[in-house]
Amino acid sequence: MSFLDRPKSSVDYGRKLVASAIEGARTGEEEFLKKETLAPYFSKSAERAVIPTEIGACFGAAAGYLGDQHRSGARALVYGFVGGVIGFGAGVLWESREFTASIASGVRKSISRTRDEHWFEKNPIDYA
Repeated sequence: MSFLDRPKSSVDYGRKLVASAIEGARTGEEEFLKKETLAPYFSKSAERAVIPTEIGACFGAAAGYLGDQHRSGARALVYGFVGGVIGFGAGVLWESREFTASIASGVRKSISRTRDEHWFEKNPIDYA
């Protein structure tokens, strides 16, 4: 392999890894959902994230109201909204952690398989 062929080989290998990661994510999603659609799953996750949203909004409003001497109602409202958004995001992430783990597992397996194939291409084993 010449000096000029090496970057092309690395780019091709990088493309294989990216394609492998995408395929692994699809496989992990399919294994987790088992012929269901994604929308009902995330709908349930969003419904279950209501309590963290409320807690985040309360903490945000309290921080906005108590954080300064001026005690502005608008500031408390904005901080409450931001706290609610953060709480909602955290709640959805927590409720969908098994789905995320399934996708990550599929990606890891697929990339590992691609890396092994690449290693065997570079290091052929002669059993004869």
